[in-house]
Amino acid sequence: MSIINDHPLGFHPFSISLSCTNENATSGILHRCLIENEYGDVLLDYMTQAIQNHHISPDALERRKDLIESLRIINAPIPLSPYPQSLTTQKGNFAEVFLAEYLCTTTEAELPIYRLRYNPNVEQSMKGDDVLLFDMDSDPVRIIVGESKFRGIPDKQSVVDILDGLVRSNKAGLPISLMFVAERLFEVGNSALAMKVQNCAILFATNQLQIDYVGLLMSNHNAKRIVNTHASSELHNLLMISLNVESPETIVQHAFARLEGNI
Repeated sequence: MSIINDHPLGFHPFSISLSCTNENATSGILHRCLIENEYGDVLLDYMTQAIQNHHISPDALERRKDLIESLRIINAPIPLSPYPQSLTTQKGNFAEVFLAEYLCTTTEAELPIYRLRYNPNVEQSMKGDDVLLFDMDSDPVRIIVGESKFRGIPDKQSVVDILDGLVRSNKAGLPISLMFVAERLFEVGNSALAMKVQNCAILFATNQLQIDYVGLLMSNHNAKRIVNTHASSELHNLLMISLNVESPETIVQHAFARLEGNI
């Protein structure tokens, strides 16, 4: 699959916990099927840490813990959690974080910022591109736009929603979150990378930018069949990924429960 590399091997948590097959949907769209195996606890461990990293920086987490300890001594109210309490938002965030982590693992592209750290309302899904990765060293420079969906029970509409989102992004041209990423990089002092991200607008205008599209459906073990049956799109530089989990809602609940217990 040219958009991403082979599934991880060896001792990577994705290698241990997920079996992988590369398939073609009925329409010919490339489809990487990931199926949870008996080592699903390894996936849970990995994703719990990844979700934490995406939502709050290590320094901010330590400051929060210190604050909470002081507040508890005086029986004062505790600040709102940095993690969503809404199960709907938790499920969406889990799928988004998985897609970002999987693409970082299987490509040379990088995730310049953890966008969920900038969500002004953690209880709502964040606007903008779910996943936006950059490979500045490729020729041409490459951006990967990712769209993720969680569904307890997969259906045709879930696949249609993913692909519609990616088609809208393609028709809009430059990813809508590009300048958001650039501005956050400027703010943290990474001006060199910020300029490279910002200059992708120039590369796009001069037809020197490659944009690939990846959709993820996280659901139960029927996700594979639903993607293969219903994935159809006019996009050519497109890959679908299905994450087939025995109890998708349960792994989400366990991950966020662990995070709440850690603060």
